[in-house]
Order: sequence, then structure tokens, then C-alpha cells
Amino acid sequence: MVYLDYMAAAPILPEVYEAMAPYFTQYWGNPSSVHSFGEKSQEALEKARAEVAGLIGAMTDEIIFTSCGTEANNFALKGVAWAHQNKGKHIIVSPVEHFSIMHCAKTLERWGFEVTRLPVDRRGMVDPADVENAIRPDTILVSVMHGNNEVGTIQPVEEIGRICRDNKVLFHTDAVATAGLIPVDVNKINADLLSLAANTFYGPKGAAALYVRKGLKIQPLLDGGIQERGLRAGTENVPAVVGMGAAAGIARKEMASRIRSLQGLRDYFIRELLARVPYTVLLGHPEKRLPNNASVAVEYVEGESILLFMDMDDVKLSSGSACVSRSLKVSHAMLAMGVRSSTAQGSLVFSFGIHNTVKDVDRALEKLPAIVQRLRDMSPLYYKAKLDQNVRVANSHASPHS
Repeated sequence: MVYLDYMAAAPILPEVYEAMAPYFTQYWGNPSSVHSFGEKSQEALEKARAEVAGLIGAMTDEIIFTSCGTEANNFALKGVAWAHQNKGKHIIVSPVEHFSIMHCAKTLERWGFEVTRLPVDRRGMVDPADVENAIRPDTILVSVMHGNNEVGTIQPVEEIGRICRDNKVLFHTDAVATAGLIPVDVNKINADLLSLAANTFYGPKGAAALYVRKGLKIQPLLDGGIQERGLRAGTENVPAVVGMGAAAGIARKEMASRIRSLQGLRDYFIRELLARVPYTVLLGHPEKRLPNNASVAVEYVEGESILLFMDMDDVKLSSGSACVSRSLKVSHAMLAMGVRSSTAQGSLVFSFGIHNTVKDVDRALEKLPAIVQRLRDMSPLYYKAKLDQNVRVANSHASPHS
């Protein structure tokens, strides 16, 4: 099997699994218990918290563990909205955010908050000047993602964070697609809140975190116990958190070499794909993009059809965000970028991981052109496009006096 869907899921590293295993069978005490057996779990939690904090330049007590990136994003938006609504009820987001931000923003609107959705350019990039122009006296929060999981564009969060800090507005960034993959420093980007998830950097699913700058007021989503400094009730998933800590430590050490390898595969794949499959366009920013992301739109065919044929050839990829892939809806991010609906329906996301090789890329490049051509041969849109092209060519060769 050739697996090119690392944005959707990645395997955990063997070292991560080994670190987690004892907390399933030997040290299964509740970290909130005051006896020595529970303290063993508490010590493991704090060790993992230190590793995760170190990954993003935070202090240990600024990390709140959650169950997933979606929970972290909901916690950031709703927790800040509830806690700061006496100051104002205006929130700013970009239109290319993950659904956990987009749907959360709609919920807040139903609760009486006002949401401004920024424009993006054709590469999915937010202009920091638009952020500054959108800020009002009653703005309490700006949320712009660090890297887009569908098209790969990396946002200018450092500049956006500076603008928010200068205007005394809180700044949250969804770094689920970037933390552990590329360098992320909460102080450098002036983030007040930042979401990250373990499965991005070869940790387990079910482990994520929200960075909350020390002293920031935020209201918990869940009512219950006093876990996570009273900010996230519920018994911690100790094995998963231990795995997240182990994966964070490894990611920090290996990040530079991983980036070099992934960029090499990505650039080779994009170059060859665009050369071998005509009527294919690269989505997202050509340079400011995730090192493991190659997002393209293949015109005149549906991405899901390509996925099925590629799957039959044992090559696994996706057509967009895994969270909504079964809905068959056109990507909201691509529509916000001005990509035509008909083109967006042919979107494919190839995302590479540390286990991929050039041989894997070559296999995908070998299979894809024939599959695309087979589908296009059955496409009335492609037939019409070729017909129109032939007419244009014939007209261009016709004598102006004939």
C-alpha cells in the first residue's frame, strides 16, 4: 500500500507506543487520586505537559489537555466569548478555517455574538491589513489558522498576532496542521491561545491541547471536576497524553530533517504531476505552504472518482478535509479562494509522511495519469472543452480573407 493521506491520520511511532503501554496495564491510577499510585499517573501527565509546552515555546502551566483539536478550537472560541462578553461581542475569523472554527462561529452568532469573516486571496492567504481594518472597539478575539490542512497555505500569523497585540485583542490560531510539523513559537507569533493535536506529529488520536497564555481569562466548556487547573473537567486520558508528550519530544528533535525530506518529496511530486496531467492546477500558496502538502484540482473529473480508482490500485489519498469527506460537499475553503465549484470538485490532497519514499511518489505518479484520462474520456465536460479548444485552434489558423 502507498499511503499519502497523512493530514487525515498518521501512525504512531514505535517509541510513542512503548511510552504509552505501561499506562494501560501497569500505571492505570487516576491522576487526581492523592495516593502514590495515582501520583505515578500525575507525574506522567506533567512530564508530557512539559514536552508539549517545549514544542511550542510555552510554559508548562499554559497547556490544557483536550480530547482533540476540535475540542481545543471550541474551547478557545466559546471559552473566550463567554469570559469576555462584557467587553464586547465581536469576533473575527478567516473563511478558510476548519469546520470546528466555522461551525463554532455560527453557534456564537446564534448566541448573539457578531462574527466578521475576512476575505482571502486566490491562494487562501489572509491579508494582515484586512485584520487590522476589521478590528473594532468591541472586538474580543481574532482566530486565524496557522496552516490550512486542505490547500496547505501558511498564514502570516506573526504579523496578525502583532496587530492583535497592538490593538489589545486576543489572538487564537489553530495550529493543528502545523505544530510538530514546522517550528511554532507562541511568543514569536504573539498567540494568546493555540490549538494543537498529537496525531499531526505521530502521536495517538484522542490527545490534543489548547495553549492558554498565563493569566488569560477563559471559561471552561465542561462542568465537572477540577482537572487541568479547573479548566477542563473529566479524567485525563493518561496513556494518550503520555503518547502526545513522547511524540512532541521526538518531533522537536527530528523536525529539521523531517522538513527537508518532506519538502523534497512534495516538490518532486508537484513538479511531475503538473507535467504529466494536463488541466491540473496547484491549489494554495506555491511557496508558503506545509512541507507535506500537495493540493491540486484536476479539471473535468470528480476527485472522489479518482480516489476510488487510486484506492483499487492501493494508493490512498483524500479529496479534502477528512472531517467532511463523506459529505461530498465542495470545500468552503476553496470556494472562499475563488476556485470555481466545478474545479473544486476535482480537488485531491496528497499529504506525505516520514515513512514515504520516492518510490511511493513514483507509484502515485505512475497510476494517476491513466486514471484521470480514463475518467475524462467519459466526461461530457472534458469532451466540450476539447471541442472548444479545437475550434479555437482552427480559427487561429484560418486566413482573415477566407
